[in-house]
This record gives sequence, structure tokens and C-alpha cells, in this order.
Amino acid sequence: MKGGRGAERRRGGRIATLAVLVALAAAGAAGAAGVLIPPPRPVPAAEPAPADPLPEPAPQVPAEPAPAPAPPPSAPPAQTRGAVTNLPLPRFVSLKTSEGNARRGPSLAHRIDWVFTRPGMPLRITAEHGHWRRVEDRDGMGGWVHYALLSGTRSVVVIVPMADLRDGPEDASDLRARVEAGVIGRIQSCTREWCRISTDGGRGYMRKTALWGVGPDEVID
Repeated sequence: MKGGRGAERRRGGRIATLAVLVALAAAGAAGAAGVLIPPPRPVPAAEPAPADPLPEPAPQVPAEPAPAPAPPPSAPPAQTRGAVTNLPLPRFVSLKTSEGNARRGPSLAHRIDWVFTRPGMPLRITAEHGHWRRVEDRDGMGGWVHYALLSGTRSVVVIVPMADLRDGPEDASDLRARVEAGVIGRIQSCTREWCRISTDGGRGYMRKTALWGVGPDEVID
């Protein structure tokens, strides 16, 4: 019996060996017949690390607008002119007579508000109406005066307590006289700073700042 079992084991081993050889032969035959053997599965690549987020752009600061160009210089205002004579207003004249009534309105029907009593005194015309002129003196007193009482001859009145009358239009010029406030002088010529005038005390140059009856920038030849 022992010999029989041993013979069976050997036979079984040879059968197993033959089965393995048959399988290998079959595999070789399949390869030779062009049977494709699937390749091994690819190993998935590692996912790339996420990129760093882009920095947020800096907030845009609006640029300051350029300053607007300066406006062109305005033209000097047009000089007012009288409705009757078309002469500049205001303007200076002088009293022609020894007495002149200044009325409340431009007609004889209006009451007299003021009376001028110094012939040759300077007056300033501020309005016109027909034959009437509204005038005022250095103190702002006056009213409507008939144009026949006025003269185009120019005069000034001293308005400082004591003014120097000099030989020339310079402070270094020789002093001719000292003239009190209220004295009336007749204009002979004027520059922007000086006037040459004639008074009862003589002729000479006096600074405009000491006079009333001429414009500060007025030039009279």
C-alpha cells in the first residue's frame, strides 16, 4: 500500500508540472499570435501645489485735477459820461459868479438847499439834466446849479492845515510860501504828483495830496 501511495504522489506531481508547462506554452503562443497584453496602469502624477494668489492691485488714487487757468484781466470799467454834454462824470469845474444857488432838483421850481459864495471855488459835477448840473463842494454839500453859473476854468482849494508852495515840482525846491487851508488857487498845469497853481500869494508848485479839485491821476498841460 505504501508503495501505491508514493506512486500516486509522484504521478500527481508530474501532472501538476505538466499543467504549469502547458500554461506557459499557451501564454507564449498567445504572445506569438499578437495578443496584446495591457500595459501596467500609469501611476497618477502628483497634483501640482497651488500657486500663490496674485497680490491685489493697489487702490487707484485719482490724480488731482490741474488748476484752472487764471481768467484774463478784466478791462477797466468804462467811464461814465454825461447824458447832455457827453463829457466824463464826475468832472471838476469852478464857480463863475460870486453867488450860486444849489437847488434840490433841476428846475427853478425846486427849493434852494445851499448857496455857494466864493467865486472861482472848485466844484465837482456828478450828474446832468437839461441846463442843470448837480454839483458838490469838497465837503459833499451842493445840489442842482444852472450851467450858466459854472466855468470850465480849473481851480483847486488847499485842504491841509498848511501847504508848501515851491519853485519846482520837488520837495528839495526852494520854498516860496506856506499856504493855509481854504485858499483857492487857479490851476496852470498838473502832473501825477504836483500842480502848478497861482494864488494871491504867488505862483508855484504844490503837491496834489494837499489839494482838492483835481483827480489823483489827472494830468493837465
